[in-house]
Amino acid sequence: MLEVSGLTTKYGAISALRDASLSVGAGEVVGLIGPNGAGKTTLLGSIAGLLEPSSGKVTFEGVDVTKASPEALLRSGMALVPEHRRIFVDMTVEENLKIGGITRSGAERSESLKEMAELFPVLRDKWDTAAGFLSGGEAQQLAIARALMSKPKLLMMDEPSLGLAPILVDLVFDLIDQLRADGRTILVVEQNATRMLQAADRAYVLRSGEFVAEGTGTELLERSDLFDTFVGG
Repeated sequence: MLEVSGLTTKYGAISALRDASLSVGAGEVVGLIGPNGAGKTTLLGSIAGLLEPSSGKVTFEGVDVTKASPEALLRSGMALVPEHRRIFVDMTVEENLKIGGITRSGAERSESLKEMAELFPVLRDKWDTAAGFLSGGEAQQLAIARALMSKPKLLMMDEPSLGLAPILVDLVFDLIDQLRADGRTILVVEQNATRMLQAADRAYVLRSGEFVAEGTGTELLERSDLFDTFVGG
């Protein structure tokens, strides 16, 4: 479904991402792990159209989308749950969700709202609550639900468990498992390397802007050198 080939993205003269290549097949959960500053968020931003690569190619369902705008990518079937959630704190839960479905018809949005209420019962109970009053775990669920409102073919998540208590980290990974069971295709940047590798079909490891390892989650979990050297424990 997604193919990234030789992607390089710079901030001024600094290459934050160098010659990165990866693939995500339909129905897969693929993880991106690595230390802080490795280029993981840069990679997602480059795929999602938020950053312009200096070289390389992004192909989505066989179409070159390297230069496509975020709106065009959203309409084509990509959705991103950004780092730190980026929900609209002065708007209600329902209003946040409706924004997530902005590319769809009114009837389609209404149907997706029903689906989100079933998938995220804690949000259903706070439909009219301003998002700024949600807990960290509730806000993360809202950010994911907002992305799902567009019915994405590819869901990308940037650090979904960041800053959450352990019980809420469990909730996030349970949700990833549920979405996989529903046939979703997911690409996840995650700082909790062990949990990500346990959840992922395949994963890639980034360090200093370059991929240094890839494999199934099970294979990478067995690499003690990987955790000590590249991930940091």
